[in-house]
Amino acid sequence: MRVYHGSYKEIIEIDLSQCEIGKDFGQGFYVTNIKEQAQFWAKRKGLDNGTNGYVTEFDFNENAFLHFDLKVLRFAEYNENWLDFVAENRNVTLQHPVHDYDIVEGPVADDKIATRIKKYLRGGISKEQFLEELKFIKHTHQICFCTGRSLQMLDYVGKTKNIEYQISEMGEPLIEQLIIDFNIDEETASDKFYSSNTFGKLADPSTELYKKSWQEIYEMLKLELKK
Repeated sequence: MRVYHGSYKEIIEIDLSQCEIGKDFGQGFYVTNIKEQAQFWAKRKGLDNGTNGYVTEFDFNENAFLHFDLKVLRFAEYNENWLDFVAENRNVTLQHPVHDYDIVEGPVADDKIATRIKKYLRGGISKEQFLEELKFIKHTHQICFCTGRSLQMLDYVGKTKNIEYQISEMGEPLIEQLIIDFNIDEETASDKFYSSNTFGKLADPSTELYKKSWQEIYEMLKLELKK
């Protein structure tokens, strides 16, 4: 799964000791699978620190949810269990970790929700009222990596690797279109694509063909094959 972290700078090395306490799922490194959400936080953190902000990309090994002997907690939606967990973690008066999970996944308590949580903790609104409000909150997502072991499930995607990812992603629609237009099977279409001069140019980052749409690349490929 491709996940994103929005901050005021690019994050290459993750230091859990530098992560803030009092967050939704406790102290840890947070990412999301919603790029727009990370872009929002990058812009916000950038403004606070005098930069343009930066979204760092990672590949997350989802097998971590089921294997590798990691302790995982997942919330599929806003609910009472989520509220109790977040409220306890956001109680910064606590001087000890609230939990011992390696990875926690679930919705985000944004500014509006965080304000209501504070009011709930002070007894200003009931749990029932709060849970009723949560029904109308838009979808959000976050994963918190709380331990060093959990960070092994993240693979940093630098500029070069990101380009390679973009190039590999183009292959599928191009091959599918070849199958349709030339009435050939998948194996033949794959051979034609990967042995073409067009693919050779696409695979060379210096040509910057990866910045074009797959439709533009396909027109180049189709012209080459017709010749």
